[in-house]
Amino acid sequence: MLTISHIHHIAIIASDYETSKAFYCDILGFTLQEEVYREARDSWKGDLALNGQYVIELFSFPSPPARPTQPEACGLRHLAFCVEDIDAAVQHLTTKGVNCEAIRVDPLTDKRFTFFSDPDGLPLELYQA
Repeated sequence: MLTISHIHHIAIIASDYETSKAFYCDILGFTLQEEVYREARDSWKGDLALNGQYVIELFSFPSPPARPTQPEACGLRHLAFCVEDIDAAVQHLTTKGVNCEAIRVDPLTDKRFTFFSDPDGLPLELYQA
């Protein structure tokens, strides 16, 4: 029997590694735990943590293809991050130049949420706890 205990990490390929690293670390608050340049692949790999927990592998590869559509491409639709105060979180993102959609209410949970994008257009969501 397969027993999965938790999600280990999420891998994200960035078109511009430094720009995406700054976005995830400086704007969203992740910390860079480890970083390595893989010369054979001409690729950076950064391990990003949230509150001390390893969450995202951030990669760069030469000339990665663009995401096909927003947000209903086949595959991963979006990543959702939980926040205590969605208004303060949106205000923070806005002051950093990140555009957020209007805050909506989930009709099933009555929780507030919004969407925004990373530098490569990956849809991201803030969901109020």
